Amino acid sequence: MSSSGPTRAAACSTRALASSSRAVSTTEITVYGCEQDEAVLFRELAPRFGVVPTITKAAVSEANADLAVGKRCISIGHKTHVTRATLVALSRAGVEYLSTRSVGCNHIDVSYAESVGISVGNVAYSRDSVADYTLMLMLMAVRHAKATIRRVDAHDYRLSEVRGKELRDLTVGVVGTGRIGTAVIDRLRGFGCRVLAYDNRPKTSADYTPIDELLRHSDMVTLHTPLTADTHHLLDRRRIEQMKHGAFIVNTGRGPLIDTEALLSALESGKLGGAALDVLDGEEGIFYTDCRNKQIENHSLLQLQELPNVFMSPHTAYYTDHALRDTIKNSLINCLNFESGKT
Repeated sequence: MSSSGPTRAAACSTRALASSSRAVSTTEITVYGCEQDEAVLFRELAPRFGVVPTITKAAVSEANADLAVGKRCISIGHKTHVTRATLVALSRAGVEYLSTRSVGCNHIDVSYAESVGISVGNVAYSRDSVADYTLMLMLMAVRHAKATIRRVDAHDYRLSEVRGKELRDLTVGVVGTGRIGTAVIDRLRGFGCRVLAYDNRPKTSADYTPIDELLRHSDMVTLHTPLTADTHHLLDRRRIEQMKHGAFIVNTGRGPLIDTEALLSALESGKLGGAALDVLDGEEGIFYTDCRNKQIENHSLLQLQELPNVFMSPHTAYYTDHALRDTIKNSLINCLNFESGKT
């Protein structure tokens, strides 16, 4: 859910918050993949909008599509890939609109959904959730927080041989200046650092530059661009080699924006100073699950976690009280807007 923009702007448009909090008539929807904290909010907010939700913790699938019979709209979580067979089953059940409780839609084949008569919409939520978390990761990276915490946990209270850096002395490259990227830039101005930006469609007054130039001049690069065919492995081996020696990478966008093997090589060789990653290529089936007693097959993840200059978190940047409430509210509004013909 930590992506900075829709995967498909046309097919997956963000719905604005409705001005009225009550609907004239009752609307029934099925809510799939609903965690306990989401269920509490759905039960609190749905009656205010005149919505009656059927809630299930199970992720949407071909097997449980019948839970949507009689409903034109459903709301789904972002943690599970939606198969084509599931979309067909939903269409046969009468579903015409699918609201995903995420900004990104890369877990859904939006074009195929449209081909079977299902429109797809995403949600907007507090941009501050991911922007705040991104700044936290930046500070942790340049102050070598992981290594410090490891030492202190082992009761070693000596100063590190490697000193930290101050953001005001650095050049930070922001890749993607949508809602979240812009919020990150706003925060960085308060630290007094130089900010470079890259976006196909410049949206702010930032100092925009071609991406290769941004990589050559930045001490830290933070990723906030949507995941598309064009941005898959945006930071590949060639581009990572262009980065400054000792530079840092922060990713709160999508895992596949980075070629993980190229990142590992650059970290192990000392080319990069460190990385802070809230997302990772191949995170599906690992993040959001308890793997303490399971064998993890993603060897790149395991290698990254062993490095003292890599901090990882399980796709949690978006996860705040404010953002979760926004997500539930706007998913309800999406469905109401579809029912009323406003989409």
